[in-house]
Amino acid sequence: MKERPATHSAPHRSRSVAVKVAQAPGGAIVMGGDYRGLALVRSLGRHQIPVWVINQADQRLAGMSKYARRTLFYRDWEDGGGVAFLLELGRKHNLQGWLLFPTSDDSVRLLAEHHEQLAEIYEMTVLPWQILQWAVDKRLMNKLSDQIGVDHPKTYYPFCAEELASLELSFPVILKPTRRDNFNQLTAAKAWRADDLETLVVQYHKACRLLPPEMLMIQEFIPGGGETQFSYAGFWKDGQPVAFLVARRTRQFPVDFGRASTFVETVNEPRVAELAVRFLKAIQYSGLVEVEFKQDSRTGKFNLLDVNPRVWGWYSLCRRAGVDFAHILWQIYQDEPINEIHARTGERWVRLLPDFLASLKKIQLGQLSVREYVRSLTGPKESAVFAADDPLPGLLEAPLLFYLFMKRFFRGKGI
Repeated sequence: MKERPATHSAPHRSRSVAVKVAQAPGGAIVMGGDYRGLALVRSLGRHQIPVWVINQADQRLAGMSKYARRTLFYRDWEDGGGVAFLLELGRKHNLQGWLLFPTSDDSVRLLAEHHEQLAEIYEMTVLPWQILQWAVDKRLMNKLSDQIGVDHPKTYYPFCAEELASLELSFPVILKPTRRDNFNQLTAAKAWRADDLETLVVQYHKACRLLPPEMLMIQEFIPGGGETQFSYAGFWKDGQPVAFLVARRTRQFPVDFGRASTFVETVNEPRVAELAVRFLKAIQYSGLVEVEFKQDSRTGKFNLLDVNPRVWGWYSLCRRAGVDFAHILWQIYQDEPINEIHARTGERWVRLLPDFLASLKKIQLGQLSVREYVRSLTGPKESAVFAADDPLPGLLEAPLLFYLFMKRFFRGKGI
């Protein structure tokens, strides 16, 4: 793939866009009931858009929202029956033209691989797999990044443990999956750190029991926590940005390789926007997207880490910053003109309970003072779960988290 010339220059800004589609959608289906799905439900429901939620396993928050018109259940998008479930749902309830919103990597993969089949009923918010794979498969993502001049961490793709000793590795390194659409111990952790070759060999053998070798990679370790991690978030249509913002994911949990951001701030960082736009234009992207970068303090360069073609954890911050992406998407599918949009910097978002744990760890490590932590929580901010106009999910979050913790604890004890 060759780079296409950039036409997007100013950060936090978009031009007027109007796109004609064949049929205006009658509602939306959110494929997941966690706090990411909850943010989508509220984003659309506050505009009186009918929203149905498909809960999974222990994901219940989105279905508790007063904005969820109907709540369904499907256990696992990886079980092979998800397409049949969605098609039957659409036919049975006459959901022709409804928007499908994935909230997880496995639901993204399901929609992308069966795009043509599902598009017979639904309006798709993700691209077909032959295009999307360049964003979600890190082998292809890094290959394209090299071609278009976007930095990424130095990466190796060994096919067996015997290759590890021959690699020119500078420890520490991290062992990562090339994709995260198969849930297991490694994909849940995002990465394992190895400080020496012996540890790496042990981890590699363990990883090979979870994933095939071609889905594993070894990457240089870039120092720094959440304060060095930045995201470009936006909505694109036919290879052009409609609206976007840039944020710093200041705190995350766990602290080293955060499975989720816990404290996020919108910032003005034009270089992040420039690199993200370069990558997304190269694949003619369409849909919601979050592009993650980590800044290397040794060089100042921003290194591409991930592209998430779905709603992201801190999505609800975007509405506070003036860029309600899902509603903008809805307006475009309704053939409504979108006026110029400016995202505000300095807006903050917090997921309070995990952020307290992340901050406690950083305080113990001497990376954060109590005063700095308290100061960060003062003033207006967006909560990941609690909302004054929709209080029930926020009230039930702590009991649900305690229930999940106890469930996993006793499962681990074999009780």
